[in-house]
Amino acid sequence: MRSICSIFFFLFFLVVSAQQDFLAKQYFNDGEFEKAVVFYEKLVENNPRRTDYAEGLVACYQQLEQYEKAESFLLNKIKGGSAFPTFLIELGYNYKLQGLPEKSGEFFEKAIQRIDENPNFGYSIGYRFQKYALLDEAIAAYTRAMSLKPDLNYDFQLARIYGEQGDIEKMYRSYLKLIYEGKSSRNNVLRNIDDFISEDPTDINNVKLRKILLQNAQKNPNIIWNELLSWLFVKQKQYKSALAQEKAIYKRTEGASLNRLKNLGEIAQENKALETAVDSFEFIVENSNEATTTLNAELSLIDIKLLNADTKALNAVEKRFESLLENYGYDPQTLQLQIAYANFLTFQRENPEPAIEMLKKGLEQPLGRFGKAYIKLALGNILVFDQRFNEALIYFSQIQKSLKNDVLGQDARFKVAQTSFYKGDFDWALTQLKVLRGSTSQLIANDAMQLSLLISDNSLEDSTQTALKKYARADLLAYQKKTQQAITVLEDILKNHKGEKIEDEALLRQGKIYEQIENFEGAQFNYQKIVEFYSDGILADDAHYALGTLYEKHFDDPEKAKSHYEKIIYDYQDSYYFPQARKNFRRLRGDLIN
Repeated sequence: MRSICSIFFFLFFLVVSAQQDFLAKQYFNDGEFEKAVVFYEKLVENNPRRTDYAEGLVACYQQLEQYEKAESFLLNKIKGGSAFPTFLIELGYNYKLQGLPEKSGEFFEKAIQRIDENPNFGYSIGYRFQKYALLDEAIAAYTRAMSLKPDLNYDFQLARIYGEQGDIEKMYRSYLKLIYEGKSSRNNVLRNIDDFISEDPTDINNVKLRKILLQNAQKNPNIIWNELLSWLFVKQKQYKSALAQEKAIYKRTEGASLNRLKNLGEIAQENKALETAVDSFEFIVENSNEATTTLNAELSLIDIKLLNADTKALNAVEKRFESLLENYGYDPQTLQLQIAYANFLTFQRENPEPAIEMLKKGLEQPLGRFGKAYIKLALGNILVFDQRFNEALIYFSQIQKSLKNDVLGQDARFKVAQTSFYKGDFDWALTQLKVLRGSTSQLIANDAMQLSLLISDNSLEDSTQTALKKYARADLLAYQKKTQQAITVLEDILKNHKGEKIEDEALLRQGKIYEQIENFEGAQFNYQKIVEFYSDGILADDAHYALGTLYEKHFDDPEKAKSHYEKIIYDYQDSYYFPQARKNFRRLRGDLIN
């Protein structure tokens, strides 16, 4: 019976203590220090060995400017000299709050001296100094601990402190030492360095980092310095210089891997640095001994050639495709080549029949589920182009069933909805789109939401769905790359269905098509009409983001771009574009961002 009572009282004590702990923290966080101090005093009395309760009580006293109480409590804690050294820092900080620098310095020094007894105290002491922005003392603590016990490494902490102090060179050297010695994740370190550099190669911080990297490369010719220089050049959008570093790395590693060159080529291509992208992919073609790697580089070179290609370029690309197929053949390892050629014949040559035949033949190959799905997806897209909607729906539905829990299966379901939309079966499209709103892919979920709202809003307003059918027709024409016809159909909607809900949708879609054909003034006009006349509509954030991008990338007007990004940040916080708009705004404002 006695043991049962003991257990009961012990559990009761734990519950009461936990409740007091919660209330103490809650009152402290709410700024109600008079209430918090009552609970902390009880907690300290019942748990004299708990340092967190002691520190909470001291913080309350200091917030209430009861420095004498804090001093008395802390002096009692350090009596005997065996107390945890952070209490010495707390006492020193208490004196600092009272404007007593000599006394505070005395106890800070005593805390640092405790590291001589046990170098492992270095982290807790240094971290506590950092907490109170006592950066010189934190440096002293970390460096003393490392000198006494060389296997300790606080370079990461020191680097952050040097950065806070504005000693950028010391910060860089500490971070780079961590990378060189393998004491920290390279990505983690580079994320921190990234806060201090910009896209401008003449920025003083960029110049300092490049100088240090070059010095390290001269003193110690390790490829790590080439890799970091390449990283810096990419950040500065100096892709040609980055390529020179990547070629050096490849040669020094005796052709171990071409992945870095592939990644650089893709980054350069994405950022329209096409000359460097071509050089990167051509280097891969010339040096790769792996068929798949070579083929992917060849296909990337074709993608670049197809940008603004004239008839002569299209003829050359077609011959190149034929040559590649002759060399590589039709088998499961060349699916990307077969699909790329089929897409070329369809969307560039407007000749879908041989493309459909080729992909159907491709399905006869011994393929796994995913291989079949990729071909069926490409085949379905081409059948949609050829307006053979029912056949396309069969292939999309097959993918959806075989890979229903995969993003590819969700993409196929969206294709079912989109194809149904094109053929005017709006009810079935809505059924598919409702499921996709919870897609694991944010992009698919967002596209599904947009199309779902387009259909439902415009079905309610117009029972004949006349304008919606026109819009679906325009969307299909745009998909078929019949851009001028698509623009004409959308213009018809804007003229004959003015004031209807579909007007902002037509303006946005037409604006996107104008961008594709580089009619940026036309796109700007459309987007501006949306923000002026449909500021409360569901597409206002799309229009603001599109305007921000236009002003930033095509009209060289960062101030106007910034104003549109800012509008999303403050007025459309649930927007799909919110994270990127915030990042773009901060970059244009000159903030240091990750």
